[in-house]
Amino acid sequence: MLEVDMILLGGDLFHDNKPSRGTIYRTMELFRKYCMGDRAVNIEILSDQSHLHTRFGCVNFEDPNYNIEIPVFSIHGNHDDPAGEGLAALDILSVANLVNYFGKSDNIDDVTVYPILLRKGQTKIALYGLGNIRDERLYRTFQQKKVKLMRPIEDRDSWWNLLVLHQNRAAHSPKNHIHECMLDNFLDFVLWGHEHECLIDPQVSAIGKYYITQPGSSVATSLSEGESKKKHVGLLKVDSTQSFKVVPIPLDTVRPFLMQAVELATADLDPNDEEAVIEYLVNEVNAMIAKVEDEQGDRPNPMKPLIRLKVEYTGYAPCNPQRFGQRFVDRVANPNEILLFHRKRVQAAPKRSKESTDQLEKDLLMRALRPDPIDTVKIEDLISSFLNEPKSTLEIFPEAEMNDALHLYVEKDEKHAITNFVNESLKSTRDILGKEDPAKIAQSEFIQQLVAEQTAQLRFRKKEEEDSLPKPSLQDSDDDANRDEDDAPKKPKRKAATPKKSKTTPLKTIKSETKSTPAKASKANLKMDVEEIQDDDEEDSPKSVKVKKEPEAKKKRITSILDFVGDSPSASSGPSDNPVSKYKRK
Repeated sequence: MLEVDMILLGGDLFHDNKPSRGTIYRTMELFRKYCMGDRAVNIEILSDQSHLHTRFGCVNFEDPNYNIEIPVFSIHGNHDDPAGEGLAALDILSVANLVNYFGKSDNIDDVTVYPILLRKGQTKIALYGLGNIRDERLYRTFQQKKVKLMRPIEDRDSWWNLLVLHQNRAAHSPKNHIHECMLDNFLDFVLWGHEHECLIDPQVSAIGKYYITQPGSSVATSLSEGESKKKHVGLLKVDSTQSFKVVPIPLDTVRPFLMQAVELATADLDPNDEEAVIEYLVNEVNAMIAKVEDEQGDRPNPMKPLIRLKVEYTGYAPCNPQRFGQRFVDRVANPNEILLFHRKRVQAAPKRSKESTDQLEKDLLMRALRPDPIDTVKIEDLISSFLNEPKSTLEIFPEAEMNDALHLYVEKDEKHAITNFVNESLKSTRDILGKEDPAKIAQSEFIQQLVAEQTAQLRFRKKEEEDSLPKPSLQDSDDDANRDEDDAPKKPKRKAATPKKSKTTPLKTIKSETKSTPAKASKANLKMDVEEIQDDDEEDSPKSVKVKKEPEAKKKRITSILDFVGDSPSASSGPSDNPVSKYKRK
């Protein structure tokens, strides 16, 4: 079994906002089986723990009533976020002392993120967490410069800064994602959740100031191309010189998923011979199943694979996918969705001016720096586009709040979301009418005019606020004019500062400072092993280990395991002797 110091999750531990009792039971069973034990925890917390979302004042491995050997730290995602009563599924695991839940923002219009300061030997990590917030809302908060990250005042350069967030990385719409330039450049490493495609190898950010890993989902939740790639978790190793290395670990216990594409026009088939076309497709699917079975080898109890064949059928008649899939009911997990028929789109190439050509080259360059979107249509985008049409504007209910209520109803299964929204809107309207002359409110025309004016004012204020927001720059952050001072993506290794005993670790609000990027990294996804380098000339060569297969939690995503290896302090299951840190806001 691979021994690590901690496990880091980037959100969406559960696929549903309200997981079933069976799912909760199974998840708690797995945490108790694999994370509790007598092995010493060799990391210590130096920061104020009041910012963790627990009423018990400390992380779970410092609670004397529990024996935790592998601490789990997690933020929430968009699927398991706090909704309705303000409680997430992670709150249940947190109160049971199985998970250290962090990154929850009480005020999403003014976000302050306090780090969890971790230390093992001479290696120090500042762990920042930002749980999922609606992308449009967080985009606006970033633009208003109301997202603040707190930093230690003393020895700030001795900390390796790691941010975990769960937001759109791909631009589904202009304001429906978080651009990399919005993040502060003092960061060294970003664990980017939410996106399902596995891009585990660290990439230099678009602004060249930090590295990004996108582990993706640990199981396939849709039959898309991004989900068909091999799933990984990663072992992240960080040493006292702030060099890091990410070692990808493939997941062998997930359901296999294979996607391929064929074009009937190139198969030399008679368009009028339907039987020949079906036989050709059957042979293709059989070959895909055989390929998956060869990859699984002699693995005990193999799972039925997910098979997806994209068929370009221009000039041919498509067959019935459900009837076709009945041939493979006992061999695949998705018999009714094996075939996906599509036509080739032919568009005339427009003449491009020099300006448009330059813009195209810039777009292609930026496209290479981030993954393509997997899901191009979302329910909230459809609702928002419909409500924002001039002919679809509402007369009583404000569109923005209506959109939020529909999002809660559709995505979060909040059955009373629309009812509560309607009741609150009617109450607000009655309060406005109650301040008017009773003789006037007896006239229906006056009521209609007053309500229309109030709704129009709300709509105008919202549009005026959005139009006043500055657009993000690809070079400079909103609060940093020095981002482009250093274009080099790499920086020299920094010497670790000697830790001072019996001193607090105060923090202050960051003022983004230009800082060179971390030392070179090798390929990776995330389980973190921090090693103190005792000999600068000694080459770091991690020992090969056998990884024990661990059952996966239901729909778990973005697993990242941190292991700090070095001059370990005396292990203790009790609270740290370090004094409580003080925080200072600039």
